[in-house]
Amino acid sequence: MPHRPSALAALSTDAWELVFDAPRRARLHALVAADGRLHVPSLDDPVVDDHLSRVEVLVTGWGAPALDAPLLDRLPRLRAVFHAAGSVRSLVSGAFWERDILLTSAAEANAAPVAEYTLAMILLSGKRALLPLREDDAQYDLRVGPRVGGRIGNLDRTVGIVGFSRIGRRVVELLRPFPGLEVLVADPYADPDAVAAAGARLVRLDALLPAVDVLSLHAPALPSTERMIGAPQLAALRDGATLLNTARGTLLDHDALLAECASGRLDAILDVTDPEPLPPDHPLLRLPNVAVTPHLAGSLGTEAHRLADAALDELEAWADGRPPRHPVHRTDLAHSA
Repeated sequence: MPHRPSALAALSTDAWELVFDAPRRARLHALVAADGRLHVPSLDDPVVDDHLSRVEVLVTGWGAPALDAPLLDRLPRLRAVFHAAGSVRSLVSGAFWERDILLTSAAEANAAPVAEYTLAMILLSGKRALLPLREDDAQYDLRVGPRVGGRIGNLDRTVGIVGFSRIGRRVVELLRPFPGLEVLVADPYADPDAVAAAGARLVRLDALLPAVDVLSLHAPALPSTERMIGAPQLAALRDGATLLNTARGTLLDHDALLAECASGRLDAILDVTDPEPLPPDHPLLRLPNVAVTPHLAGSLGTEAHRLADAALDELEAWADGRPPRHPVHRTDLAHSA
């Protein structure tokens, strides 16, 4: 019989209710030996100390506590953490890595809806369908695009993907059925053969920028990527290009973007901003060629159940003695979110 570990689900109540519906809660109960209440939204209460001392497995997600040294001291038997969300940066600590605890992430599952959103926005931007165009607008014309340049349609267009990440790779693969779109990738860590196998061509960022009609950002938020797309990079884009950001707002210089979009030279679709959300009076929100969505590209509604499935699959594999599919190692965080 597979081992049934003592376990707790440590994530916010909102996340628990969103990610783990009744069938997935039942599956979790079947996989573990629950010692009392399975979901605990906070581990700060000393009342749970006796329970924590027996826990071998944590299932975490949005709102999970940081696994720092004081908390880990209260979890002496902890052997594995299955994260039912994407980034683990706020979860781990130096003390965590020193304990050699298995950690997995559902980032791959969370990449799916972001890539789907990105595909939709790339195609809609080609048709200029997201812009509130009016017949009396002096700057825009639905049939030909912006007055300062650019084209309408999804034939003979080039898409630039910055960051061959989980999401970036999925976007490239989703674009394969559209032969009218050429896809270029800029990522200093990507393997050219892997990029080619996915359906794109790897180039330097400075070569990619002037060649693309759509620039889609998929790089992680790191000190080295902060404001990586600034005034010089935006100026290098061709007239009428669309910038699409579903990664993190810190990748982009919003003041420089505002200047380019206010002139009508560039369009933008922003699912993430800096700050997030933008203040209600921010000028980007008033421009007719800028679409801002409220960070909805990631897992929402039923899509969030993918995150539970990913974590539960990893838990089941671990209990059966099988290797994890998506482990996270300390060295991964140098180049990923």
